[in-house]
Amino acid sequence: MTSPEFLPSHIVPPRGMASWPAPDATLPSSPLDPLLPVQVIDRRGDWAQALCSNGWSAWVDGRLLLSVPREPPAAAQPAARAADPRPLLGEVEGELARYRQLVEELAAGQLDGEAFAERTLGTRLGVVVDGDAVWLYDTRHERWCYCDGVSLQTYAVGSGPSSRGSGEESPPAYPPRPSGPPGEVP
Repeated sequence: MTSPEFLPSHIVPPRGMASWPAPDATLPSSPLDPLLPVQVIDRRGDWAQALCSNGWSAWVDGRLLLSVPREPPAAAQPAARAADPRPLLGEVEGELARYRQLVEELAAGQLDGEAFAERTLGTRLGVVVDGDAVWLYDTRHERWCYCDGVSLQTYAVGSGPSSRGSGEESPPAYPPRPSGPPGEVP
């Protein structure tokens, strides 16, 4: 039975995942089932304490959990779709090329660390490719989009809707940076 205050924030990856009774990789526990909904109730670096609907909790490598969108699309409308994923792919490709060029300049001694940090400030990229599927981070609209090669669909948003409309720029909501790995996952 699900507790009334249980609100899943993540799901376990499709292959399941290792868990530990404490944020210590030397104390393995029972693995979590594939696609199990969990609620992250605490974080320590890359560790996340995952609460299950039955009240049991364990520590996991929080980097591997899959986020669940908090809110459904507004006004009961389907998630936004774009017939052509190529414009967003082009934007991500351009930003990645710009970042790579700055890395090359830093490695060649043409930029110092301060100039590199200055010129990359605010750069946000996100690309995950898995076979025929790709997830892209759309920085302009602060959302993750899923693409099956044919169409682009909003998968998860980083913030609530803005009264300014989706076509206008808004400041990005930066996630906290992990402080270190919890150890190897068996």
